[in-house]
Amino acid sequence: MRLLRYGLVGLASNLAGYLVYLAITALGAPPKATMTVLYGVGAATGYLGHRRWTFENGGSMTRSLPRYLLAHAVGYGLNWTLLHVFHDRLGYPHQAVQAVAIVVVAGVLYLLMGRFVFDPATRVAR
Repeated sequence: MRLLRYGLVGLASNLAGYLVYLAITALGAPPKATMTVLYGVGAATGYLGHRRWTFENGGSMTRSLPRYLLAHAVGYGLNWTLLHVFHDRLGYPHQAVQAVAIVVVAGVLYLLMGRFVFDPATRVAR
C-alpha cells in the first residue's frame, strides 16, 4: 500500500514537474538550473504528504526533517550527476536524461524514505 501511495503522489507531482521542466528549458533555460529550482520546490512541498500519508509516520519532525533533507540532498546530487554525465558529457538529449533521472531518483528516495527518514517503528496505526 505504501508503494502505491508513493507512486500516486510521485506520478502526479513528477509529471507536473517534468512538463514545467520541458516548458522552461524550451524557452532556453539551462537544464541543470531548471532541475535545481524544480527539485527544491518538489522536495519542499512533499515532506508533510509523505510523512503523514505515504509513510504514516507519527515520529518526531525534529528527527525526520533533517533526514528528509539529507535524503533529498542525495537525490539532488544523483539527478545533477545524471544530467552532467549523460547530457553534458555524453550528449544525450536532456529531456530523455531527466525523464530517466526522475524514475531513478524516485526509486532511491523511496528506499531512503522508508528505511532512513521515516522510521518504520513510528508508523501510525490505522
